[in-house]
Amino acid sequence: MDKLSRFIIWLCSHFTRLELEHIVNQLTDILKNKNTEIKPKDDFKEKYPNYRNFSVDPKLPLTEQPESKKKL
Repeated sequence: MDKLSRFIIWLCSHFTRLELEHIVNQLTDILKNKNTEIKPKDDFKEKYPNYRNFSVDPKLPLTEQPESKKKL
């Protein structure tokens, strides 16, 4: 039995039918982004913490070709 199944069994054993309906409604609102106070866990950020983590080089781009160094 996986974790989710055990969690569902635990919920059913601790809450009444009306309480479970209220929980489901609240979770549905959260998933539809109607409840802005509570955000679901974002596992994408945990899997890829450096995604789009970049910075811009402060130097301006080259407009002319740099001079070549003379050979000794």
